Amino acid sequence: MVGIVIVSHSENLAKSVVELAHMMAPTAKFAPAGGLEDGTFGTSFERVQAAIESICSDDGVVVLMDMGSAVMTTEMVLEMMPDKKVVMADCPLVEGAVTAAADAAGNMPLEKIMKDLSSLFTTHKF
Repeated sequence: MVGIVIVSHSENLAKSVVELAHMMAPTAKFAPAGGLEDGTFGTSFERVQAAIESICSDDGVVVLMDMGSAVMTTEMVLEMMPDKKVVMADCPLVEGAVTAAADAAGNMPLEKIMKDLSSLFTTHKF
């Protein structure tokens, strides 16, 4: 099953997004990577790397980020993992997490999950 990592500047936000998506797809595999080690806001290379490694499998990992340095930090981590099947998803964080969770729980392959996530930019909320 594809794993899902949520990268945020806020530890609480990362955990809350995981909590919400987990309610929609309880069998999906998640790992939050939010905030810095001292509990302040920011993105931690070590936390992102550890989150990916904690759920990485041959099926792959989708990483969703909130903004700015979360994206840059994730890019740096992925540069250190060229042998792993890990991709970054450019989509809204919450909607992406729920979509990826439902898809992963249905054992959808990584490529199809990424295709679903790419459609979120044209999906309206009302």
